[in-house]
Amino acid sequence: MPTVVSGIRSTGNLHLGNYFGAVKNFIEMQHHHDTYFFIADLHSLTTHPVPQHLYGNVKQVLAEYLACGIDPEKATVFIQSDVPEVSELYLLMNMNAYLGELERTTSFKDKARQQPDNVNAGLLTYPVLMAADIIIHKANLVPVGKDQEQNLEMSRTFARRFNRMYNVELFPIPRPYVFEGQDMVKIPGLDGSGKMGKSEGNAISLADAPSVIRKKVMKAVTDSGPTEPNQQKPEVIQNLFTLLDVVSTPDVVAHFDLEYNQCSIRYGDLKKQLAEDIVKFTDPIRLRIEALLADDVYLSKVAKLGAEKARASASKTLQEVREVIGVKKFY
Repeated sequence: MPTVVSGIRSTGNLHLGNYFGAVKNFIEMQHHHDTYFFIADLHSLTTHPVPQHLYGNVKQVLAEYLACGIDPEKATVFIQSDVPEVSELYLLMNMNAYLGELERTTSFKDKARQQPDNVNAGLLTYPVLMAADIIIHKANLVPVGKDQEQNLEMSRTFARRFNRMYNVELFPIPRPYVFEGQDMVKIPGLDGSGKMGKSEGNAISLADAPSVIRKKVMKAVTDSGPTEPNQQKPEVIQNLFTLLDVVSTPDVVAHFDLEYNQCSIRYGDLKKQLAEDIVKFTDPIRLRIEALLADDVYLSKVAKLGAEKARASASKTLQEVREVIGVKKFY
């Protein structure tokens, strides 16, 4: 059975774009692969979050993924910092990572521009920590978005380099896990362009209250309306129909599509319907999130179980790495 490793950002608040993008595929993946899903709290330290935010965000993300359907009995769900073996492998892999190649990574250059007063070593060596996260479980497959493709390629480079330097075949070379066809839906933002994202301020979070969802949707960008029958929808309007497609019934989509083609559509009515259908879709997830956030005992149990499973895998690999390198105890 192939091993899949995927990191989860620890910034809190999954939104519809996350759900219809990666999360639905994670839910399916856990039934067919040996899956490791970790909340990347160590990675987030590159932005220097305050302690209460770091802890609160990790708790929120853990509750949200569980509420969406990730099963800790089927998948290994853990918090990155609960597996210290990752940090040690990160240190060891840094010895075989070179300044020039790290400085050339797009993610480093982008982050350095975004936070010029906080260009720390963690930003520079981010790809090495990512590689350690992946190869410590000997992953075969890694689901990645466009923004992480280069970092995954560096993980492949580091795995090959280690195998070559020490003349071993310890690490498999991880491949990108590609979601095909309708398995991956790009959810647009409410601002009329691009994709839904928390940092862009155009997202509907799965934990949003119904009143918040209604307010956000009613502010969604539209145009002045169609002027000719059956004209092509501009991007800002097609975005609303894309959202309708994923949360509404086919007859609702067909109704508003006909009204648009007949130039009789009222965007206010479309938005009201869309908002109610989003509320209907997200409400069960939101209620599960709230229940999980209130159950510290269960979240602790999940985190402990995940840490134990992840450490069992990680410690075995780390011991093999130590022996290959020659880091051995004298007692």
